Amino acid sequence: MSSILALEGLSKSWFGIPAVSNLTFDVRENAILGLIGQNGAGKSTLMNMIGGVVTPTSGKMTWRGQPYAPQSAADAKKAGIAFIHQELNLFTNLTVAENLFIDAFPRRRGLIDWARMKERSTEVLKRLALDIEPTLTVGRLSPGERQIVEIAKALHNEASLIIFDEPTTSLTPREASKLFDVIATLKSTGCSIVYISHTLGDVQKLADDIAVLRDGQLVDQGSAKDFPISRMIRSMIGRELGGFFPPRSQRPENVGPILTAKKISQPGVVKDISLNVHGGEIVGLFGLMGAGRSELARILFGLDVHAEGEITVSSTSLAPGPQARIAAGMAFVSENRRDEGLMLEAPIADNLALVTLSQFSKAPFSLLDFQKLRNRTENVKNELAIQARDIHTQPVKTLSGGNQQKVVIGKWHLAKPRLFILDEPTRGVDVGAKYEIYSQIQRMVGEGSGILLISSELEELIGMADRIVVMNRGEMMGEITSANFDRENILALAFQESAA
Repeated sequence: MSSILALEGLSKSWFGIPAVSNLTFDVRENAILGLIGQNGAGKSTLMNMIGGVVTPTSGKMTWRGQPYAPQSAADAKKAGIAFIHQELNLFTNLTVAENLFIDAFPRRRGLIDWARMKERSTEVLKRLALDIEPTLTVGRLSPGERQIVEIAKALHNEASLIIFDEPTTSLTPREASKLFDVIATLKSTGCSIVYISHTLGDVQKLADDIAVLRDGQLVDQGSAKDFPISRMIRSMIGRELGGFFPPRSQRPENVGPILTAKKISQPGVVKDISLNVHGGEIVGLFGLMGAGRSELARILFGLDVHAEGEITVSSTSLAPGPQARIAAGMAFVSENRRDEGLMLEAPIADNLALVTLSQFSKAPFSLLDFQKLRNRTENVKNELAIQARDIHTQPVKTLSGGNQQKVVIGKWHLAKPRLFILDEPTRGVDVGAKYEIYSQIQRMVGEGSGILLISSELEELIGMADRIVVMNRGEMMGEITSANFDRENILALAFQESAA
């Protein structure tokens, strides 16, 4: 099978520091290439070179056998290359049809041809089996439907190669399954695909070929049928992982409950939830999309109100609001790290100091002890293995997703919390960074902290938790201890309807 896009010796350096080096591989016609690698492996730089956003330092590309050297994103689009990014490029206040034609509205007698727009949009959406009206505003669509509208945009522009970058991050399992069906349809109609994801099982399921980047270099490639997940992991991190999860740390014994929630209810959100988390314990919280897990976490941390019930830390009732929780030793990592966990434009060290800044002044209203602050943030950087050039000047937005998440955890780590609420702490994080985050969680519980771990990945909870609490539609459906963990039983509880 011939290649649609070929790379030969492609390299890019920034100020003499290589981001990618000597990449040579092909994307085959009518095939799906799974491109994997840890955060910071060079995937984004490579995609930006293909997309005309970044100019290579050396090497060349060919498109359908002809030289390809895009100078802008418009050049890539003109060639027939489209990108489906993790953050979708849609205007939510415009209709589906308007989004499809945003670059060039059809005209008739000098006016926008709305009938032509609707006809063409209906035709493209039908190809993708998306039964929605082109006149519907994008803001009213689900994340999965928006994803397919973005794909429809690519088809409308007659793309021959579509590059998907972490497309399932915000999708439910059902929406992800629908997306996989759409990708299979695209392939069957002659479209080539590059699929980038940290979800290795999806890559194995979808891809015909797999290429692995590490430290900016191509370290492994081959047919997907010869690429078990163990090989993917070994190639990505350069060593055997020795299991997905670190061994459990030595836990302190006879530590009472740190967090106790009794009959927590908020109409339309959660109902009659009771749970506790002991020191030196990891309690997993599982449920399907819409189960109320994140909503419960926000209530426990005082970000949202509850109508009934009581929340205590070490048997002490808490005043409303998150400040009382922080003072009591609680920490909260939101599932949305970019919007709710970080100041993206600020330096890494400033982000690390967010929670504990007041601890570095010698007296009320006095100046900060900058040397002490510098030493503590440097220590956290080293403890969490945050990969950065200079945490005091480098903006946190320049870090990979995994390192950004370490910064979010690190800012709370400085406060030495007794209870950590972690909502999807490894979402969008590569397998190597996941292992490091898991290791840090084990260290925290080994020191006596309690962890409430919320995750959509059931394997993650089974591998890490001592107990798993299962929710559905805002209610607690059951609790299972580690000795009785069983995937089918946990999922059965997640699908179970309330007895009320």
